[in-house]
Amino acid sequence: MSASPSALGDVTPQRMAFEQPLPLQSGAQLPPYELMFETYGTLNAERSNAVLVCHALNASHHAAGTHAGDPKSVGWWDNLIGPGKPLDTRRFFVLCVNNPGSCFGSTGPMSLDPATGQPWGSRFPVVTVEDWVDAQARLLDRLGIARLAAVIGGSLGGMQALSWTLRHPERVAHCAAIATAPSLSAQNIAFNEVARRAIITDPDFHGGDFYAHGVVPKQGLAVARMIGHITYLSDDAMGAKFGRALRNGVLGYGFGVDFEIESYLRYQGDKFSGYFDANAYLLITRALDYFDPARASGGDLAQGLAAARARFLLVSFTTDWRFSPQRSREIVQALVTNRRAVTYAEVDAPQGHDAFLMDHPHYHGVVRAWFDRIAQELEAQENAGPPQVFLPPSGGGLGEAQTWGQS
Repeated sequence: MSASPSALGDVTPQRMAFEQPLPLQSGAQLPPYELMFETYGTLNAERSNAVLVCHALNASHHAAGTHAGDPKSVGWWDNLIGPGKPLDTRRFFVLCVNNPGSCFGSTGPMSLDPATGQPWGSRFPVVTVEDWVDAQARLLDRLGIARLAAVIGGSLGGMQALSWTLRHPERVAHCAAIATAPSLSAQNIAFNEVARRAIITDPDFHGGDFYAHGVVPKQGLAVARMIGHITYLSDDAMGAKFGRALRNGVLGYGFGVDFEIESYLRYQGDKFSGYFDANAYLLITRALDYFDPARASGGDLAQGLAAARARFLLVSFTTDWRFSPQRSREIVQALVTNRRAVTYAEVDAPQGHDAFLMDHPHYHGVVRAWFDRIAQELEAQENAGPPQVFLPPSGGGLGEAQTWGQS
């Protein structure tokens, strides 16, 4: 079924306050805090059709629809979520939460520290993927959702989806981890470190307390975004879009903008520095660095994922060199070793890491079929009475996984 990009129409963000401090992995705690979130669709009478969408680095709770009065404010995953779309809001109650430490309404470094009345700034505690999952779980508690039909996320969102199956295995029936990895490689951590140094060494950073100075470390934040943006695209996609095209048709013999790719990166950097918070960028990239479910088991990923009970969908993209298909296969192998049910799709797409945000018929076909099956299971459960406990199948080996969408 086809659907327009804004089939959901206008949606309204919601805010929820939590008085009880949130314990953090670092040993610190986040005092009373607020979460921004959006919901799409209707929670059924059994409260069994909820799907949690986890956002990536620079995204927010606004995953689908538009905000009133701003038709250009289309959610970041609107092509996937909505009536008639792969994650069909006529069947599922979908919610997306802005994580603590971000800068889109949930409590973060820009928020006022209740102890001082001043912005948190450099004093905001380091948060992890696990902390975000615990905050999301508290929100579900308040909404009366005991168990998720599914949790889904791409990139950093995929790490949150995986973490959900480990921290709250009894609350997750299905997990879709798209264009993600079980941990960052040394190269990925290096990219994050270079980006953070660009921000921290900006003279306007002021140790993270730039709010009091009325400035923003725009140059550092723009460079950080440019570095990140390069890793989100494939060499082929960048070559096809820009090649060696000159901005003004001739070489300038200086260090201004000669090539179209330079102009593009500067535009992306400047745009990003105009709406994103530098401290949030530091915190979120650090959360990326720290995620590693195999750390406690000495690098044994199968042991690290042993607590998971969900059924899984893993999707990777052939040109994604940031989170390559090999990293998804590591997760698949670990889950199959644990005799978890896994569907794996390795999609031939040219866009690189950003492919998880794009329209792609094979990719969306896989996601649609996966959610169709979940909807059918929910319908069968409703007809049969109380939900049944899922028991993983016996057997092992990577052969249990399925590969879809290759071309």
